Amino acid sequence: MIILGIDTSCDDTSVAILENRKILSNIVSSQIKFHSKYGGIVPEIASRKHIEWIWDVTERALNEAKVKLNDVDLISVCHGPGLIGSLLVGLCFAKALSYASHKPLIGVNHLEGHIQAIFLEEKFPEFPFLTLIVSGGHTSLYRVDDFGKYKELGRTRDDAAGEAYDKVAKMLGLGYPGGPVIDALAQNGDVEKFNLPRPYLQGTLDFSFSGLKTAVKVLLRNLGYEEEFPPEEIKRDISAAFQASVVDVLIEKVRWAGAMENLKRVVITGGVAANSELRKRAQMIEDLEVYLPSKSLCTDNAAMIAVAGYHRFLRGEKSDLYLNARAYLPL
Repeated sequence: MIILGIDTSCDDTSVAILENRKILSNIVSSQIKFHSKYGGIVPEIASRKHIEWIWDVTERALNEAKVKLNDVDLISVCHGPGLIGSLLVGLCFAKALSYASHKPLIGVNHLEGHIQAIFLEEKFPEFPFLTLIVSGGHTSLYRVDDFGKYKELGRTRDDAAGEAYDKVAKMLGLGYPGGPVIDALAQNGDVEKFNLPRPYLQGTLDFSFSGLKTAVKVLLRNLGYEEEFPPEEIKRDISAAFQASVVDVLIEKVRWAGAMENLKRVVITGGVAANSELRKRAQMIEDLEVYLPSKSLCTDNAAMIAVAGYHRFLRGEKSDLYLNARAYLPL
């Protein structure tokens, strides 16, 4: 079965072609250079770039996969959650393709795509398992009992982990996106130089990173860098301390969830799952079998949308042309 997947949930225009669960192509066109000067994603720019690029990215995906549109058996598209203008571009394009080519259409939740990214790898867990989705827009824990059977165990009460990375990077004058830069700087920083809080929120599997972000702001003010950016050495040490705090919380929550749900397998996915420190620490978790998608499948991509749509289609599901975009779409 040939599946064409489309994801325009945020600022990446992505189209993928799968043969069942085998990736034939997975094209991701990044808009970072258009948003970096603003220190974050500008929704209007994002949606306009999707309009400009969506057909070109689709042609590139079809050509790389060496298939034609007539060969496609299913069109799978992300319809939420995400930026509403961006989602509408991908969804309207997918519905137009479905209508014109008489191919079935299926809408996929972006979070489900992240969960099912692991099934694009050769090694994937048996059900049931835990999933930690950690990205710029989401930090959530789920129990996964089967395809389409998810139970939310905890979620962020304010900033997602990736969002906190971006905001701290802005305070340090590191540019956007902040995650990769902080990760790189932290490798050469003194993790013990500054002591930042660990927002564990005892007794719950929820997350909260707004206080940690504020702690960094207070630290900079106390160091005398409220009006200017600190020198490189201070940037490295603060990056190391901040990253250690975030990773400590994420790892500890995974441990708690495993114990509470009596599960021995966990998938860690989403854009922040590409972070080197998180990946290293995850592999050291005792009593849990940890599964990490490859870095290219952690960040937003259409292959994960395609595989999630494939599994929904196998269960007999299908969407109609009334399918709409949803900025907020619980899993």
